[in-house]
Amino acid sequence: MRCAFVNIRCRPGTTYTVAEKIALREMHSELYSTSGPFDLLLKMYVPEDEDVGKFINDGLQGIDGIERTETTLTFKAF
Repeated sequence: MRCAFVNIRCRPGTTYTVAEKIALREMHSELYSTSGPFDLLLKMYVPEDEDVGKFINDGLQGIDGIERTETTLTFKAF
């Protein structure tokens, strides 16, 4: 499993609804509300045999209220 973090910017007033919809899809390890330019931080584990971009896109696509995402892939834990 590969760990990835996804920053999510939501349309104003939709953060809690977006978070609830993500939680229902059970694709995350952890989900946080954050301060700064993004509203949510999603930590997830992607199976080694899955395409990371497709996995994230398929999991988040169609959730109304998401304006933008930014994904950070991890490589080695220290």
